[in-house]
Amino acid sequence: MIWANDITLAYGKRILFKNVNIKFAPGNCYGLIGANGAGKSTFLKILARDMEADSGEVLVGPEERIAVLRQDHFAFDEETVMDTVIMGHERLYRVMRQRDEIYAKPDFSEEDGIRSGALEIEFAEMNGYEAEAEASVLLNSLGISEEKLHLRMKELDGGEKVRVLLAQALFGNPDVLLLDEPTNNLDIKSIAWLEDFLGRFQNTVIVVSHDRHFMNQVCTHIADIDFSKISVYVGNYDFWYQASQLNLKQKLSENKKVTERANELKAFIQRFSSNASKSKQATSRKKLLEKLTIEDIPVSTRRYPFISFKPERPCGNVILEVKNLSKTIDGEKLLNDISFTVNAKDKIAFVGKNSQAKTALFQILAGEMEPDSGSVTFGITITRSYFPKEHGSFFTKDLSLINWLLQFAPPKEGESFARTFLGRMLFSGDEATKKINVLSGGERVRCMLSKMMLAESNVLILDEPTNHLDLESITALNEGLIKFPEIILFASHDHEFVNTLANRIIEITPAGIMDRLMTFDDYIEFTKATDIKPVMAGKTA
Repeated sequence: MIWANDITLAYGKRILFKNVNIKFAPGNCYGLIGANGAGKSTFLKILARDMEADSGEVLVGPEERIAVLRQDHFAFDEETVMDTVIMGHERLYRVMRQRDEIYAKPDFSEEDGIRSGALEIEFAEMNGYEAEAEASVLLNSLGISEEKLHLRMKELDGGEKVRVLLAQALFGNPDVLLLDEPTNNLDIKSIAWLEDFLGRFQNTVIVVSHDRHFMNQVCTHIADIDFSKISVYVGNYDFWYQASQLNLKQKLSENKKVTERANELKAFIQRFSSNASKSKQATSRKKLLEKLTIEDIPVSTRRYPFISFKPERPCGNVILEVKNLSKTIDGEKLLNDISFTVNAKDKIAFVGKNSQAKTALFQILAGEMEPDSGSVTFGITITRSYFPKEHGSFFTKDLSLINWLLQFAPPKEGESFARTFLGRMLFSGDEATKKINVLSGGERVRCMLSKMMLAESNVLILDEPTNHLDLESITALNEGLIKFPEIILFASHDHEFVNTLANRIIEITPAGIMDRLMTFDDYIEFTKATDIKPVMAGKTA
């Protein structure tokens, strides 16, 4: 168990937390949510005692151990993969090293014998003899092969490092587990394994994640950071979202009724206050008016951008035909003789282990890269808008947000139009004059989406558009794309985003593609239930 007592933290006049009191109980998984900048990662650091609040304290049960998913991917570069995982249990690792040092001595004294005996007892109590086996199982489950267990961490790529650090946090059955974006760089299989692991975990879990499907699968409670407080709700993310929206609607409805009643009373009082025969009724209504109270609804830090894609014209009968497309980059064949046709109303999710293959396909479809062989043919009615995964090149000039947006707006539009448009995308007031080269990742994504909306295209090509966005922006984008009436070709690691948007799944494999007209959840179940092999030469399964 872990709990926070009267935690307060402020940066200047900005208050993140004010007198926060919250208890996290064993057997529960708490999803910590809040707008960008609300303090989710900061609160995890306070709980982990990696930083101090201005006031208040964090308490844990006696002899209880906290494990944290570390975000510094270079901190363990000189350690082996195996040692890095076991270091997640600091006391066990310390005893292991002391024990090894004693046994490595050339002259083993009586004192060393006594000391080693005590260490052996302590080592056994912490299940130390099973440590390497447990670490190996964790790493294997997360896609780290046995031959990499004794490599130095610096020899792994970024995605592999993330998986090892996740194994480090999970190792040794910690009493309190703090996870900040644990699904980053995990494939579908690894995420499913982690969901199952956390479902069986008997201790306390507190997790920050932008993956709504993951939150729905693992969370028993939602801890919502808003108004400088943390409120706990029983249920998963979807339940919280529906309950919070219903609660807000009820408050607004109640306030509307109170306002309407107050206006009726005011009108009666104004009309009859000077009328002797009605004066008693007017006085009575004044008393009723004084008793009416309109509940103050505080301004939430949670904001949803307005995202709406409206095509200038619908697609014609011929949309897109891809024939025998191949592409090799740096000696790796990413696309192997693939063919497919896009039909009316298709919303196609491209999936597969190799993200470079999906990016290469999108760049070819967007006209930014030539294939080695094969052809891409769009219909004459088609206009394309492309969201590239790497879009830093759009933000190198010394421009304000207003002037940047006006590059893509109709010629007749000016600053007033840009300010209104940017305001709907959460750049209000002075934020609209910010320089584009200082924008955060999430702000850049919102800008790129604004550019696409202004294009009014009927085919949208999106490569990982949910990266860097908070839950509110992901939800707004998801809903905006669901309403889009024309063609969407996209890739995303957000399970909920893919499942609610796609009506067709194309998996890119080294051998070709698998093409199925179904939702993402149905596709996952289909591949589990059938011993399906990737089809050759780009023909659909």
